[in-house]
Amino acid sequence: MWRRAGDDVQVLVIHRTQHKDFSLPKGKLDPGETLPQAAVREVLEETGLRVALGTPLGAVEYPIPSGRTKEVHYWAAEATKKAIAASTFVPNKEVDGLDWLPIPAARALLTYASDIDVLQLFADQLARGVERTFALVVLRHGKAVQPFEWDDSDSSRPLKPRGRRQARAIVPTLSAFGPRVLISSSAVRCIETLEPTAEALGLPLETTDGISQDAYEEHGGSVRKIVEKRIERRKTAVLCSHSPVLPEILHEIAVATKTHSALRLTRAGMLSPAEFTVVHLSVDEPKLGIAAIETHSSKE
Repeated sequence: MWRRAGDDVQVLVIHRTQHKDFSLPKGKLDPGETLPQAAVREVLEETGLRVALGTPLGAVEYPIPSGRTKEVHYWAAEATKKAIAASTFVPNKEVDGLDWLPIPAARALLTYASDIDVLQLFADQLARGVERTFALVVLRHGKAVQPFEWDDSDSSRPLKPRGRRQARAIVPTLSAFGPRVLISSSAVRCIETLEPTAEALGLPLETTDGISQDAYEEHGGSVRKIVEKRIERRKTAVLCSHSPVLPEILHEIAVATKTHSALRLTRAGMLSPAEFTVVHLSVDEPKLGIAAIETHSSKE
């Protein structure tokens, strides 16, 4: 957790009541949760802050008294003035204090070396000017009725029951990244995939032929134009499309942001139904290149 304080950047350190230590916010997965979903929930429970996840800061492992190894995944997340003003935090039996500190002071206060390592990764991002980010989320539609099972046009093929379950299951994980714009291919299977998220977030669902499979196979669609517009607007957006189109969307993101090494985009475009790739970009200067990439699924 970080915030701007004038010209300085401060990070949030919590004091845990029972452990009597100074730590970064973190917690355990509830049954059926994804990592991003759990991260947002734990931050809210421990700090009273509602946040959207920024760039991933990797994972750390360390032994616990039971003899097992614990693995913790971290993200950077900006606490906006609105979120801080709306915070519901009160000292409790789990966390009895919150401290917003400059990075050197936080480094000196943190109890555990693993937390200091994560803090250093954020400090490195800050030095590169990529602490404030937005994301383009590239989503493949859920499991759809197969072409041989459908007598009408390909674009009218709907989701199967499993696909509809996937569409509902991805809502909390998509929501963790704070999307502000939802864009779907005009194909029914893509629209049905994003409808539950649109309903949950109270956002309109925009549809376009520009990232549809039919348009892409016929004349290439208008992927470049759509990607460039989204980068220009610098708001986190979800683009729901089709397996053949996803690599092209990621390629155009790389081109528009002058990301020279696109090797890491290969896996990012090979998505199963209802999987999505989150491409993090700098708000201040998207042409610094892709800041980070991560891929998630519905767990359905």
